[in-house]
Amino acid sequence: MAGPKDLDPSSSPRALLGAELRHAREKAGLSQDELGQRLFVSGSFIGQLEAGTRRMLPEYARSLDEVLDTGDFFRRNCGAAARSRYPDHFAEAAEAESTAKEIREYSQLLIPGLLQTTAYARAVCRAYQPTAPDEAIEEVVSARVERARLLADPTEPLLWVVMDESALRRATGGPTVMSEALQHIAGLIRRNRVIVQVLPFDAGAHPAMEGSVKLMDFENAPPLAYFEGVGTGRLEDDPATVRHQRLTYELLTASALSPRNSLVLIEAVAQDYAHEQHP
Repeated sequence: MAGPKDLDPSSSPRALLGAELRHAREKAGLSQDELGQRLFVSGSFIGQLEAGTRRMLPEYARSLDEVLDTGDFFRRNCGAAARSRYPDHFAEAAEAESTAKEIREYSQLLIPGLLQTTAYARAVCRAYQPTAPDEAIEEVVSARVERARLLADPTEPLLWVVMDESALRRATGGPTVMSEALQHIAGLIRRNRVIVQVLPFDAGAHPAMEGSVKLMDFENAPPLAYFEGVGTGRLEDDPATVRHQRLTYELLTASALSPRNSLVLIEAVAQDYAHEQHP
């Protein structure tokens, strides 16, 4: 297992808890695996808590205080680390995403969040919550757009996306929104900031027909797979599960169009939407 990452305790509540957890564990003379056994979790999960790639939930905080004899330190402080602008089912994944070095994602029905424009995100969020007040929708949209600032760095993280052709063809928000959204993706590709492949309809059956795939790799923590459904989501660190999802993703890239041909298709569909705006 990779050694713990040196953290700046002042950088975030999760960094503080991670640094304190590592200190308390080492003071108790326990390895990550040994501490994990006492909490009925894996040693890699403890490593992810220490590295700040997983959020500390109250049930784990209470157990850590008991096992490590830290009074109520973790229970008192895990609340600050758990605050998030994202829905509960996605908050932990968003936090992990922010520290990932490599992100690989297959999106079946919509443009992935990191590639969405504001208008596209607004259309998606409104579809999810058709009766929500505008203020609530804008709060969610703002959080989603904020995530995309990960791409402001010219080199990290590596983002490799496979999009199903249906994500391009479904006119989410109408022609104007879709034209802008696809032009935005094309611009990121042309600036060499992301790798995007399109899985065309004529690829036929493929190994991810039942859902999406998201893999995250970290510098000093084990990789994670994220599974998402309607209003639900979970992170998985089981090595066998992550390996299976990685194989699934690799098979998808083998069936998808090349990055060059994918860009041609994305720009062509964007142009089609533009023509619908101005026939």
